[in-house]
Amino acid sequence: MADDDVATAATVDPRTRRRRVVAWALWDWGSAAFNAVITTFVFTRWLTSSSFADPAVVAAAEADPDGAAGTALDRVLAQHSSWLGFGLTLAGLAIALLAPVLGARADDKGRRRTLLGVYTAITVVISGAMFFVTPDPASLEQNLLLGIFLLAVGNIFFELASVNYNATLAQVSTPRDVGRVSGIGWGAGYLGGIVLLLILFVGFINPEVGWFGVSDENGLDIRAAVLVSAVWFAVFALPVLVVVPEVPPSPARARLGLVGSYRQLFRDVRGLWRERRSTLWFLLASAVYRDGLAGVFTFGAVIASGTFGFTAEGVIVFAIAANVVAGLATILGGWLDDRVGPKAIIVTSLTGLLVAGAVVFALHDGGQTVFWIFGLLLCLFVGPAQSSSRTLLARLIPAGRESEIFGLYATTGRAASFLAPLGFSTFIAVSGSQHWGILGILLVVAAGLALLVPIRAGRPQDAEVAVGAGSAA
Repeated sequence: MADDDVATAATVDPRTRRRRVVAWALWDWGSAAFNAVITTFVFTRWLTSSSFADPAVVAAAEADPDGAAGTALDRVLAQHSSWLGFGLTLAGLAIALLAPVLGARADDKGRRRTLLGVYTAITVVISGAMFFVTPDPASLEQNLLLGIFLLAVGNIFFELASVNYNATLAQVSTPRDVGRVSGIGWGAGYLGGIVLLLILFVGFINPEVGWFGVSDENGLDIRAAVLVSAVWFAVFALPVLVVVPEVPPSPARARLGLVGSYRQLFRDVRGLWRERRSTLWFLLASAVYRDGLAGVFTFGAVIASGTFGFTAEGVIVFAIAANVVAGLATILGGWLDDRVGPKAIIVTSLTGLLVAGAVVFALHDGGQTVFWIFGLLLCLFVGPAQSSSRTLLARLIPAGRESEIFGLYATTGRAASFLAPLGFSTFIAVSGSQHWGILGILLVVAAGLALLVPIRAGRPQDAEVAVGAGSAA
């Protein structure tokens, strides 16, 4: 953590510090609108549903689901999913190229908070624009492509905002409580997503006629949910922009242009390799196991339905329970982080996840009770591992380069984002059975754990770790 940032957090009065932590965590709470509603449970699922298929094809498939008409609909939906995947792949490439350099420029020019506000505002506007995506039969394909475009661009700016947001962790915490503060923010994200999903489910999505007379005609229930989500994010993102101060610029580096910033980035990475190699090793290790952690949530609903026989309603109920468990566990894990160190939390969480996942695989014929018990146990370990990863990196970052290194954090994560899907799909393809995909995800987690274990990380009270000294890991 940067010396100036530590001093700022440590020297302010306790009341101001609490205000800053609350304001900072509210951004996480609000950002769940984009993560949970738009990219996971509502908007993305809607884009790849039969709502954007030709009504004649859908009607024929409903009349003959196992025949040629059903097959034709499956091909259409598969094509739409491939378009979505292609759009998000391009977005991921843009994030990988832009995140570290734009993060570095935010630090160098003293615009970390300013750019957090700009990127958040653009994400909110794009989220609100999704209201205009409609399943109009006269322009289905155009609207689908518009939705994918907005989703991809929204992902780019959301990730850029997240880089600067993660960097402000150094401004609202000290080495003594950085784990707890990170856990509060990450836990707030889980809980905020559940609160918003429940509001939208009760108010718009579930009833035939919801609040303000909203129905599912022309996808109005989904579009209203997305619009409310945009407002939700905007409201809860404001406090951090008001309460947390801006960082000072770095005069020597602020004069660099965009090309010069890329050159400086390569020089900085070479410097990290020579002087703080542990930071680069952690970026590599965390990229691998974080993709495995993402795979737990990405494919959890698929496994619950296909292997354990959950209905659509059952999946939603389990998802709510899973996020509550993950949120509470993350807050508790953050408290422990400051006492035993982030690496201990990560290693324990990944080990527990591997054990619970292996039980889910071994007892896959045991029915839904097995998944309820050990699936929730899996979720118990995911959040703490994610939050403590952010904490450990914050402890390793050289002074004044928080946004740049968190940009590299985003880049390496994107570079490894194919691992869990590849492992899941490969194990299923070879075995011919869906439950074998669990082992594919666990293999990715195990590989990340193996890369992490050799990295030496001190306890929170170690001074060299607290200031991100290169020998601390």
